[in-house]
Amino acid sequence: MTSDIPSTADIVVVGGGVMGASTAYHLAAAGAGKVILLEKEPYFGQGATGRCAGGVRYQFATEINVQLSIASLALLESFEQDTGQDPLYRKCGYLFVLTQDGMVAKFKGNVAMQNRLGVNTQWLEAEDVKSRLPMMRFEDALAGTLHANDGLADPNSVVMGYIQRARQLGVTAFTDVSVLDIDTMGNQVQHVVTSSGSIATQVVVDAAGPWAGLIGRMVGLELPITPIRRQMLTTTPLPDLPADFPFVIDFAQSLYFHREGTGVLTGMSNPDEKPGFDQTIDGEWELVAMQAAAERMPMLETAGRQTGWAGLYEVTPDAHPIFGETPIDGFYLIGGFSGHGFMHGPIAGKLMTERILEGKSYTVDVSSLDLARFDENRLIFEYNVV
Repeated sequence: MTSDIPSTADIVVVGGGVMGASTAYHLAAAGAGKVILLEKEPYFGQGATGRCAGGVRYQFATEINVQLSIASLALLESFEQDTGQDPLYRKCGYLFVLTQDGMVAKFKGNVAMQNRLGVNTQWLEAEDVKSRLPMMRFEDALAGTLHANDGLADPNSVVMGYIQRARQLGVTAFTDVSVLDIDTMGNQVQHVVTSSGSIATQVVVDAAGPWAGLIGRMVGLELPITPIRRQMLTTTPLPDLPADFPFVIDFAQSLYFHREGTGVLTGMSNPDEKPGFDQTIDGEWELVAMQAAAERMPMLETAGRQTGWAGLYEVTPDAHPIFGETPIDGFYLIGGFSGHGFMHGPIAGKLMTERILEGKSYTVDVSSLDLARFDENRLIFEYNVV
């Protein structure tokens, strides 16, 4: 109802997934004043965050992404202490399987860089991969990489941990409220117009994930963030699947597997997927993905399909996120994480809080990940995106 929405705020955060929830929590913890969080869906974290695979990892191809992982996974380690909510962080390990010569050379460089930054990723030879995954068919494996502390966390637990603690710290958080427009005057944010009333504010954080571009257009910005559908499914129980089965990625096919309960969650990126907001399941592609998965893991031929869903990646041209200011005064952006937003969400909200309140992000220096880099040809390409 309109009367429920405050008429003023110091900061309005748009989007109640992990980015918005983390940002609202960290703003409140830093004493940022009157913070309002708006989510258009009936529940928090039901957009891109709630439809992700839940993976968290240190293994990336650029130093900035590795640094974001180091800082973000540390916050997952202390999450229950900070928020009172168990994030269900399970360190099953990520095992990247490499089947092409070019990948081997690239990943060797990645592992060397990760090790230099203190991330103890292991290099696996072909026979190591095969012995670690006896239930899978990887005759073509050339090598692999493994980090034991990569793994999984629960998106809903992380989002709601932040929301609940943010509310305790004074954040007013709403669901079922859509942002309809953002008024500006003299290049300065003035009001957020919502489906439940108008909020006077001079600071807006666009944390709308795949929908960030739509929010950007409300202030006249064309943001380089593209929504791309990704889908996955879970299987019925697989009694022969070992308890220590890692998160396995067949990198050449963008095909992945991890334990989900007593079965497996599996998915594969469609290289021909067209941009858009469609979150229905592409049945034809699901069959292609299931066939590829069964060829790698023959035991899947005996399993049934438990459930399936589709969600959206928010992709930028260099597969790196965008932090910070925009050409519109008071309009901040945190988005474009290109499939790794959930794992970087904890630190991302802290970095945005530092940027808004203190003028720069210092826990991790993300100044290179500004919006201006796209016009200034300072792109930083991430190779290790699935």
